[in-house]
Amino acid sequence: MELIGKVALVTGAGSGIGRASAEKLAAEGAVVGLLGRTESELQDVAEAIAEAGGTAHVLVADVSDEGAMRTAVDRLVDAAGRLDVVFANAGVNGTWAPIDDLTPEEWDKTIAVNLRGTYLTLHTTVPHLKKGGGSIVITASINGTRTFSNPGTVAYAATKAAQVAMTKVLALELAKHRIRVNVICPGAIGTAISDNTAKRNLEEAAVRVEYPDGEIPLTGGEKGKAEDVADLVLFLASDRARHVTGTPIWIDGGESLIV
Repeated sequence: MELIGKVALVTGAGSGIGRASAEKLAAEGAVVGLLGRTESELQDVAEAIAEAGGTAHVLVADVSDEGAMRTAVDRLVDAAGRLDVVFANAGVNGTWAPIDDLTPEEWDKTIAVNLRGTYLTLHTTVPHLKKGGGSIVITASINGTRTFSNPGTVAYAATKAAQVAMTKVLALELAKHRIRVNVICPGAIGTAISDNTAKRNLEEAAVRVEYPDGEIPLTGGEKGKAEDVADLVLFLASDRARHVTGTPIWIDGGESLIV
């Protein structure tokens, strides 16, 4: 029970990595704010946490909406009294298409959720973290940080590279407030995010390479689990990572080293 007395906010908490991490943080004693756009999913997670003996608050908000984010964060702090951990996890794959085919609207949607959403999550929570220090964890990806061969991912990869840059800048900016900032870069994880990816004319953007489709050296090709990522989030949120900040950590079983 490493997080007794702590309060955590998890964005994108309704499924996948967000859900697994929220349940892991709650199991370690944290009161968890579950933020997402789909109330029914968040209620399912809250019920699972309650059944396991934990405490969670459902916060329905779009991370790209400043007003909704301020309201949600204030609700959590008013209810729980403090904020110690922020897991800025919400994100979308968006549309994958060649640069001259990708529309400005599709570009803007990916930027709005992945980059503006990360900014607003931190913009609205850092004032609370400054009161007592804490930990911020951001979800980026192997795409845009180690892997650049997936065709059509220019918008997505740009947001993920930017999140790593944000992490390093903010690690220095917030260090005097005893706030640690780190970023995780998952590879292929067994979640539903790929089901919401729009792909179009990727052969136009593809480069001829021998791509080891699904090859993950550490597991013989099997995808990682959301729980694997949740264990890393717990470590970075806990005092065991008290001297770790400004650090990208790839969690991909070695996938990004071969593509």
